[in-house]
Amino acid sequence: MSDTKLLEGKKILIVDDEPDVLDVLEEMLDMCEVVKASTFEEAKDLLEKNDFDLAILDIMGVDGYKLLHIAKHRNITAVMLTANALSPDNLVKSIKEGADSYLPKEEMSNITTFLIDILKSQDEGESTWEPWHKKLSSSYFERKWGGDWKDQDREFWKKFKAGKKDNKS
Repeated sequence: MSDTKLLEGKKILIVDDEPDVLDVLEEMLDMCEVVKASTFEEAKDLLEKNDFDLAILDIMGVDGYKLLHIAKHRNITAVMLTANALSPDNLVKSIKEGADSYLPKEEMSNITTFLIDILKSQDEGESTWEPWHKKLSSSYFERKWGGDWKDQDREFWKKFKAGKKDNKS
């Protein structure tokens, strides 16, 4: 079975205020049932009235953190996808608020790989952050933010690395 089979038939909500991002993601996820929303209100209504396997949420422009709260309340796997809110602080906030992953829009071309990794991790009862950590933490984010980017929140990253789920400190 190819890995993309894990995505087949999954119902995914994609929320972004940029129509081109919505269109690109819809095309890349053509094996899924994709529902698009371009405003907070539209996404909130869809999240509250429908079941989704995954939600891909922009942070800026659509109030992604409020949508994350709704998604988590509905037990929907949530991925934060961002360009403007790409920072160590937003990464930590995404983890603390329950996101299952945090992806830079620059990595959007790899969205199927990241979603498959999340689904595999869930199936295996493992952290959805482990594949993310292996693929992005020590390469992408170090290039982007420098090798000491975790230093400003050392205690959080120490707990995160230890696999503790109570990173709300």
